[in-house]
Amino acid sequence: MNAQTAAGKTHQTPDLFPVQDTWVGAMVPKRWAKRAVTRNAIKRQIYTVSADFLHRAPQAAWVVRLRRDFSRKEFVSASSEALKRAVRSEILALMQAGAPAA
Repeated sequence: MNAQTAAGKTHQTPDLFPVQDTWVGAMVPKRWAKRAVTRNAIKRQIYTVSADFLHRAPQAAWVVRLRRDFSRKEFVSASSEALKRAVRSEILALMQAGAPAA
């Protein structure tokens, strides 16, 4: 990408995403998952499930942001099967709704 300076000279500026690819980022706020171990487990589920849909998504940077509470009372352990199933079903529904048809 080129940029014009005040003196009329052109200089090279770096691209924000120099590689053309599909990228996925995950945001899990502390308000929805208090413990770091739970947030990390949720992020791993996001990355795992989204990997199945990346080939259908256009090349871009995608951000998945958690908007539901995964309380410690309901999901006692961050490695519990109940938490993994709940997160996986939420992410699958999101990805299926947002991914273009193959």
